[in-house]
Order: sequence, then structure tokens, then C-alpha cells
Amino acid sequence: MTHQGELPTVGNLKQQARRLRQQLQTRNLDLSHSAALEMVALQYGFRDWNTLSAKAERPLSNGRPQTLRVGQTLRGTYLGQPFTAELLGLKVFAEGARRRVTLHLHEAVDVVQFDSFSAWRQRITGTIGWDGRSAECTSDGQPQLVLDLPD
Repeated sequence: MTHQGELPTVGNLKQQARRLRQQLQTRNLDLSHSAALEMVALQYGFRDWNTLSAKAERPLSNGRPQTLRVGQTLRGTYLGQPFTAELLGLKVFAEGARRRVTLHLHEAVDVVQFDSFSAWRQRITGTIGWDGRSAECTSDGQPQLVLDLPD
């Protein structure tokens, strides 16, 4: 059973793991940081740290919480095609400067702009900045992936 309510930020969860390690060390019990993270995840009802971390809030550089969570429904465009999708995966890079998202589109989109050929995609993965736009662009200079980020 997992907690569906508000979760602490990833930073606060990591602090909980550090405090747990410190308390156990005062009792001569050694525990690695990764094992402490796994224990914190179990306390919140998640099977492991990666699952908890993906669902927890991550602060932005301006102090606002990250608005993306695994399982969330998002809208955007991929190669100029509008979509609605479920967020299946989320990984944060470089202290939060970039995020890799894996999306399952509700309806497949044709990623080829050629009349006699089609290539349909329903699952896409891309790396976006905090503005929801990929650094990678199409030949006309438009970002390949754009998410309409919730406030």
C-alpha cells in the first residue's frame, strides 16, 4: 500500500535516511546510505527507493516544487503532433537542470511528415528542461518534445 497524499521532497526524504543512519550508528549498527533510502521508501509504503523518488516532489531552482509525477496525465507536442499521455518514467539529471521523461501516448502519433509513409509512435522518451522543452530540435528549429507543464 502506498501513500497517495502529499510526499516530502526528495531532499527531505534523503535527510530522513541520513537521520536514520545516524541513529543506528549511535547503537553500533552500520547501514549504508542506499539501505537507509530503501528503508525510508518502505516506511512510506513503496517497494523501493526508485519508486518513491519518482513520485516525490523535487524542488526547482526557484524553490517551487516540481510539478511532474509518475502516473500524471500530460499534454504537449511531439515532432509537432499534439498528444495527451501518461507519465510512465521520470529521472532527474544535473541537480534538476534536465529531466528524462517516458510517456505513453493515449493515441499514437505519426512522426513522419511524408504522404506515402507513416511511422506511428505511442511510447516516447525525451529529455526536457524545466521549461518542458527538449534541447533537441526538428530541422525547422522547433523543440522535438514540448510538455504543457501544470502550475
